[in-house]
Amino acid sequence: MYQFDYHRPKTISEAAELLKSCDDPKILAGGQTLIPTLKQRLAMPSDLIDLGALKDMSFVKAEGDAIMIGAGTPHADVATNADVQKHLPALAKLAEHIGDPAVRHKGTIGGSLANNDPSADYPAAALALDAKIHTTKRLIEADEFFKGMFETALEDDEIITEITFPHPKHAAYVKFANPASRYAMVGVFVAETYMGIRVAVTGAGQSGVFRVKEMEEALAKNWSPDVLDGIKVPEEDLISDLHGGADYRSHLITVIAKRAVAESA
Repeated sequence: MYQFDYHRPKTISEAAELLKSCDDPKILAGGQTLIPTLKQRLAMPSDLIDLGALKDMSFVKAEGDAIMIGAGTPHADVATNADVQKHLPALAKLAEHIGDPAVRHKGTIGGSLANNDPSADYPAAALALDAKIHTTKRLIEADEFFKGMFETALEDDEIITEITFPHPKHAAYVKFANPASRYAMVGVFVAETYMGIRVAVTGAGQSGVFRVKEMEEALAKNWSPDVLDGIKVPEEDLISDLHGGADYRSHLITVIAKRAVAESA
């Protein structure tokens, strides 16, 4: 690792001030991505701002027709929370299958969304469920939050504080996971909310998570796996790597989307 100054703020406002005042800071949430990056000397922050002491950022609340989850909430807590299991079982299942037990007990939902890894699971849930991302400065709609691979709408001095997920009528998440990393080679989250139908894909796009409007329109007419037959996402913008080509991922998206719709029923 390179040399850096370490900070452990006691309040979210103190953390935000440190972000403003430091030369080139990085936020440490769960550290499941950042720590390996630092070990490999792929990041050279001037300051590391550890949010681990901000216990009030780890919570799950059920209010009205929505679930509010604190940005510092570990994946394991999302997976086992009774309110999430009752109102959003698809999100509980998603969290249950992230990485391994060590990752699930240390990694956080806010860290995952802020990092926006193109193969991460939570971005698909946020986009499909039309989540609202609350920060220290504003509220950001999911459609406006994800800007590209490892890129979000967050400003340099902005921190995610909580995420609001509406209760869906139907929802499911299915992924075809890399057997070693458990990252999604293709993951599809389908949701029918009171605002409409949304289909979000992770693990396959060169620019990260994305929606499939053609599938959404088909499912709006008939919520059935069969209506997705013949719908293929173009290969041009899909990832092609040693784990699978763009044509393979295009085929998988349709297969996995059909499984997700079937599971949601």
